Amino acid sequence: MITRTVSKNPRTTRGDLVNDLQRAGTKVTKASISNTLRRQGLKSCSARRVPLLKPVHVQARLKFAREHLDDPEEDWENVIWSDETKIELFGKNSTRRVWRRKNAELHPKNTIPTVKHGGGNIMLWGCFSAKGPGRLIRVKERMNGAMYREILSDNLLPSARTLKMKRGWVFQHANDPKHSARAMKEWLGKKHFKVLEWPSQSPDLNPIENLWRELKVCVVQRQPQNITALEEICMEEWAKIPATSVPESAPLSNITREKERGNGT
Repeated sequence: MITRTVSKNPRTTRGDLVNDLQRAGTKVTKASISNTLRRQGLKSCSARRVPLLKPVHVQARLKFAREHLDDPEEDWENVIWSDETKIELFGKNSTRRVWRRKNAELHPKNTIPTVKHGGGNIMLWGCFSAKGPGRLIRVKERMNGAMYREILSDNLLPSARTLKMKRGWVFQHANDPKHSARAMKEWLGKKHFKVLEWPSQSPDLNPIENLWRELKVCVVQRQPQNITALEEICMEEWAKIPATSVPESAPLSNITREKERGNGT
């Protein structure tokens, strides 16, 4: 009964199971429940947060995965990945725990769908390639198209030079309206940027998420007490990330995983 219950609803807590079994006439401890589930290969883990996907998003992601699955690794090494992220001063994002098996962290039952926007303390824009991190800056105002173009003009090209990108390097960014607006596309065309076509609602496919996660862990460990310290620590920790820790093979693994999910495996 215990294994069957958590298989149907991985968010079931040990307390829920204790109560259910008591109502069925069986007395059991939380420790016994944990031991039983572990013997079945299940352990309690924090639920992963993933984008809330509509069927059209699922199909677009699967199409992208199929188109790029066989791309050689050298192609990915010539991509500059970019993104924005929020970092909270006191790390208030709540977590939920689920019972899951190994390598099942992205099954829909084991994740928490998220939507864009919401509260936060500071917003950062950053980029990286397989050769290492590029620039990281704080976005102090609500970003619009003009501000985004200024950020790219002041930081993307200098990052490409610092990273010694090969001729014809490719730029990746998401499908935020300010990224995909006609004025933005015209500006990118005038600058002769090659842009990687990217499926909507796919921040989790972007390997920069690995760096954001590493950065946030380091920030939490240093426990900044105010916004000024938070920004300084973010910049310091980003600068410490060595090129050897940059997830250059992550695009391939993310794409392979997405194709498997789309095929229902």
